[in-house]
Amino acid sequence: MGEQRILVVEDRDSLRKLLGRALSDEGYRAVEASDGEQAEALLHREPFDLVVTDLRLPGASGLDVLAVSRRLQPRAPVIVMTAYGTVSDAVEAMKLGAFDFLEKPVEVDDLLDLVEAAIGDPDGDEAFAAPGAPAIVGRHPALRAAQRLLKRVAPTESTVLLTGESGTGKELFARSLHALSPRAGGPFVAVNCAALPEALMENELFGHEKGAF
Repeated sequence: MGEQRILVVEDRDSLRKLLGRALSDEGYRAVEASDGEQAEALLHREPFDLVVTDLRLPGASGLDVLAVSRRLQPRAPVIVMTAYGTVSDAVEAMKLGAFDFLEKPVEVDDLLDLVEAAIGDPDGDEAFAAPGAPAIVGRHPALRAAQRLLKRVAPTESTVLLTGESGTGKELFARSLHALSPRAGGPFVAVNCAALPEALMENELFGHEKGAF
């Protein structure tokens, strides 16, 4: 495994030391920071293979640390932790380039699994296939981040908007989202909204009462 360097940013001393010790026991070199400013200073001075940061920190936030890390050390994946875990937090972190998102209380085994996944083979293709949906294969970090976020969002009741240019795989992701959701047993209906007249859009999507037309 070698001396892979991991920056751990957490303001709670007990948790920071626990995570640092767990990483050290696995053969990583853990460097600790207790706030965002200290983390940013370390990122300016020293190279890291991975960053693990709390989202809510005194001073600079975890999202600030994430942004600085992506700018200064773009090859180092970032794992974000928070006790205030919501889908919107995860989405914001992923938009800024986070590798993944952990909610507190953090299970050490879960973190170690994520660390191994984050700094494993960076060049191998990763195939993502939900049951009954076409496989999505690719190695680009943005694609992998979208796949991980999809798996987090699918079991929830959240409304999901997929955006992107034509041919970027929106329907593939929509089918995977449906296949992983609690509604997987129902039909997946693809509607080409661009082909529908505005007057019929609402009727096509939501139906109408008898005699409305």
